[in-house]
Amino acid sequence: MNDLAYLTIAEAARLIGARKLSPVEFTNALLARIVATDSTYHAYIAVMDDLAMAQAKAAEAEIMRGEWRGPMHGVPYATKDIFDVAGMPTTCHSRLRIEHCATSDATAILKLREAGAVLLGKLALHEFATGGPTLELPWPAARNPWNLDLHPGGSSSGSGVAVAIGTAPGALGTDTGGSVRNPATCCGVVGMKPTYGTVSRAGVFPLAFSLDHVGPLTRTVEDNAIMLQAIAGCDPADPTSARRPPADYTADLNAGVKGLRIGLVAHFYEEDMVAAPEQSAAIAAAVDVLRRLGAEVKPMRLSSLQRYTACGRTIHIAEAFAIHERDLKERPQDYAAITRAKLLPGAFVPAADYVKAQQLRAVLCAEFAAAMHDLDAVVTLSSLDMPCRIDDADTIAKTYERQTRMPFNVTGTPAIAVPTGFTAAGLPTAMQIVGHPFAEPMVYRIAQAYCEATGWCERHPPVKAAEREKGLVG
Repeated sequence: MNDLAYLTIAEAARLIGARKLSPVEFTNALLARIVATDSTYHAYIAVMDDLAMAQAKAAEAEIMRGEWRGPMHGVPYATKDIFDVAGMPTTCHSRLRIEHCATSDATAILKLREAGAVLLGKLALHEFATGGPTLELPWPAARNPWNLDLHPGGSSSGSGVAVAIGTAPGALGTDTGGSVRNPATCCGVVGMKPTYGTVSRAGVFPLAFSLDHVGPLTRTVEDNAIMLQAIAGCDPADPTSARRPPADYTADLNAGVKGLRIGLVAHFYEEDMVAAPEQSAAIAAAVDVLRRLGAEVKPMRLSSLQRYTACGRTIHIAEAFAIHERDLKERPQDYAAITRAKLLPGAFVPAADYVKAQQLRAVLCAEFAAAMHDLDAVVTLSSLDMPCRIDDADTIAKTYERQTRMPFNVTGTPAIAVPTGFTAAGLPTAMQIVGHPFAEPMVYRIAQAYCEATGWCERHPPVKAAEREKGLVG
């Protein structure tokens, strides 16, 4: 394709800051790559050529005047189409919102605009961040970059795909039960769900108010920390926004893991549910790497995975139905069947069950905090299974139940998915690294040490430019 496709945010920032790379040249290269690849991968719903070029030219002019704003200045990114961008539709990948037009930017988009970043376009997702890949939607489903017949993970599917195939060095996603970490896992990239309230959700279409998080997907840990730095911070427009200044997420990136104490939640995938052999083998090897790097890794126990998942799912479906109740009554035919099937059960959750789930959540948060008392972080799997065929709706639904991401939406603590290798079939595996509330610097520190030692983040899929036959699976 082109030499700039896999330039990292950090590398681009250094080159742009030194005036050795033109933001206009970088943006043009990525726009050309989108044109060459997107009819195959369907990562983008809308490409904003004019806006991107205007922002790139403005950034270049400022940098040439010596007004460099920081590492995102002049660097392109893309966003899941659930974030408002002024003057553009926020479709949520649904026909219900084709005519929508945002009047202002979501806070995360505004922060990136203020940082001088260049918005390439809006990315595919599961309808309203909860449906799934289906031919019923107005735009095609994004494809897995490692095997086009497989599911790329969701709901931030386009975000994972765009980053993996080099059509954006970073992307915004949302995570309610794993929707940043799942596509990161399936696409072989890095996906962070920061602590609840770290990033404002103002201007982001909600799925479940008390579980929703905003987070970045990137190809490296350093890039992820840079992008989170740009979007984090207190926002009066979001009542759940954390009233504390963001940490310096890159300060301790290269401090290593020697002497750190890390808990291993193996019972989630060895006892509560049994993971696919490839996933179990990959995390066992990852734990060995952390130990060789000097960390103390010891088993720890929490409540069962099923208990955490049931708690999170009850809250999720009740809150999601509350958001969609009117449209489900007035325009049910405009939802894809797979989306209706996920939203309608919320109508039958009694208020008592919702309250009990929130009470259980408080118990589980206290349990997790106690278990973390003498630990710096925790590791566990992300997905229990490998990606299945994108046209196998029943198996996709099962894989969404067989994962270990929901527990950390329940606790609201930071969790990052990082690649742990590849199977014999060439598919990526991943683990999660989970920290104390607002301890993203520690999570990034461990992730950086592991990824630097293994080099898995440097491996990219064999990108195809030829358009495949029409249809869900070619």
